[in-house]
Amino acid sequence: MLRGTRIRLRPMEPHEAETLWRWNSDPEVMRWLDEGYPETLAQTVARCEARDRNSYDNVLLGVESLEDGRLIGLVRLGGAEPETGDAELDVYLGEKDCWGRGFGTEAVRLICRYGFDRMRLHRITLWVADANTGARRVYEKVGFVEEGRARESFRRDGKWHDMVMMGLLEGELRDTP
Repeated sequence: MLRGTRIRLRPMEPHEAETLWRWNSDPEVMRWLDEGYPETLAQTVARCEARDRNSYDNVLLGVESLEDGRLIGLVRLGGAEPETGDAELDVYLGEKDCWGRGFGTEAVRLICRYGFDRMRLHRITLWVADANTGARRVYEKVGFVEEGRARESFRRDGKWHDMVMMGLLEGELRDTP
């Protein structure tokens, strides 16, 4: 378990599939994410039950509020390779009442600290829609910098958006606001 001041990051439990399904079915939660195709609750449960255990190349953790023990989001370091010391970060908070309260920033800091200290990564990258200003602020606050763009590669509400690639190197993580 990775513990912060207001959250902890911990492995996902099979019974939490219904929470994931609820988040993934909410257009507001999925607004800036590539949601794929709709799934039934049974499909989400089956996918969660079949998920591989956490390993070096794919670490998926739930974000749990210490205040009430509720699962509020997910973080993932995927595609990690020891040869390159690189991994890609995915993060989202599914509980909308937790948005804008610093939980996302703390979750990103914790998972990046874990990646650099425990996994011995040198670099963590992510992709974010240019119009997702809230997420971009979180990433910049933690130390991520824009490194490139995939122009007009994400479509939402009939409009094309650039996807921004951001990167964080070992030693650049800002542990304080």
